[in-house]
Amino acid sequence: MLNLSVVLEDGARSVPEKDCLVFGDLRLNYAITNMIANQVANLLVARGIRPGDRIALASPNVPYFPFVYYGALKAGAVVVPLNVLLTPREIAYHLEDSGAKAIFAFTGTAELPLGERAFEAFNQVDTCEIYIDLPASPGATESAIEGAETLWKALEGRPGDFETVQANSDDTAVIIYTSGTTGRPKGAELSHNNLMMNSIVSCSLVNPHPDGRDVALVVLPLFHIFGQTVMLNAALYRHATLVLMPRFDGDEALRLMEKEGVTGFAGVPTMYWGLLNAVRSSGEGKYDLKAIAENLVDAVSGGAALPAQLAQDFVDTFGVGIKEGYGLSETSPAASFNNPAVKAKTGSIGRPLWGVEMKLIDHEWNEIVKEGDEDPVGEIAIRGHLVMKGYHNRPEANAEVLKDGWFRTGDIARRDDEGFYFIIDRSKDMIIRGGYNVYPREIEEVLMTHEAVSLAAVVGVPHDTHGEEIKAFVIPLEGVEITAEELVEWSRARLAAYKYPREIEFRESLPMTSTGKILKRELRG
Repeated sequence: MLNLSVVLEDGARSVPEKDCLVFGDLRLNYAITNMIANQVANLLVARGIRPGDRIALASPNVPYFPFVYYGALKAGAVVVPLNVLLTPREIAYHLEDSGAKAIFAFTGTAELPLGERAFEAFNQVDTCEIYIDLPASPGATESAIEGAETLWKALEGRPGDFETVQANSDDTAVIIYTSGTTGRPKGAELSHNNLMMNSIVSCSLVNPHPDGRDVALVVLPLFHIFGQTVMLNAALYRHATLVLMPRFDGDEALRLMEKEGVTGFAGVPTMYWGLLNAVRSSGEGKYDLKAIAENLVDAVSGGAALPAQLAQDFVDTFGVGIKEGYGLSETSPAASFNNPAVKAKTGSIGRPLWGVEMKLIDHEWNEIVKEGDEDPVGEIAIRGHLVMKGYHNRPEANAEVLKDGWFRTGDIARRDDEGFYFIIDRSKDMIIRGGYNVYPREIEEVLMTHEAVSLAAVVGVPHDTHGEEIKAFVIPLEGVEITAEELVEWSRARLAAYKYPREIEFRESLPMTSTGKILKRELRG
């Protein structure tokens, strides 16, 4: 029997008075954090939620996320984290597809009215019965959203003790939505064992601070599996202190690193770029860079390839080598690491983690082995404690990617004689924009609903800060006029902020194969 919420409960038993969450001036110890999660669990049970029911959670990196995340797990429910940038249409799809019975959504701000979007989606989905507002004002009992109930109002009088539901280790704990070449997002079901093992193994890679302190700056979105495993579950398993940052900003990150004595940082390459830019632009004496560098002992990067020069600049500035990881939502996520503390190779995703197997396969699942002097090249397949149970209600998709415990990733790589893997291409045409996975097919399907669009093809093009930018090549319908700017704005209203195309190029035709498949490699140039 195993419930992932034990990572919080153990901290409440072992180090109850230690700071667990730091958010602005708010400091919550392990005992209080666990108590509020218990109240959430009691609330869910009182409202009729039963083990196995799905609970959607739309929240940035604020204390509400761990409150609801672990509270739902304690009640035996399945957490469905939602990207805070999703539109009402997209939120409604996730609620319907997962069969969520409740949604907890952060009110948001004028710039990011998450609550309004989530409440609109909630009212469109009949099967979702409970809406709880996570208000921007701490302790608020009145919601800014008409007809919504705030968490604090709902928790009034709820006991702070709860007997955690003992789940089976292979029960689903979290459903993380991802996408693929088949279009609409699919929910990867990750078990309690998947997430617990990945967290424990990730902890084995952490560089300990000489004085024993463990303070993690949480800038990776907790609704993303990278942030959930490496910066939430793993950090709490170690009894670390989590400094929450809702939105990354290089200057603010440096301020928090200095103020809180941050020892660990994990982010996508653009965040490291942002830290270095903030250092370069800061005035003399703005930050105590020596103190920041002395405190920082651990740095992890993932989500996109880490440029070698960026990694070297970070070492030169902070004196810490960056561990570059590789994984997917379907692998909980960490599968391999390029760890400079052991051995690292430029451009590599490293070698498999403990308990993880990786191999290269062809289209028929046959293993590709070394022949002659050439390194073997093929699609990465992964097996081990980290592989998802499968996609929620997607038997056909599962049959395509899962076989005998192996998961085929769609990523093409080569492997050298020392077992280091090097990504060559992403066969699924996935775009990684600022660390977010963007799938062209979903954008193409939305564009094709516009009355002026005849055909659309979406690709990723190089970008200085985001890694890749989204570009759409569009064949307009004859006789219908539309500008690129108008189509960008139309897309913006229908797709999350990280998904809609910033660049649109109109063409009379698109390059195709003899079978009618668009040659995207020619569009990329």
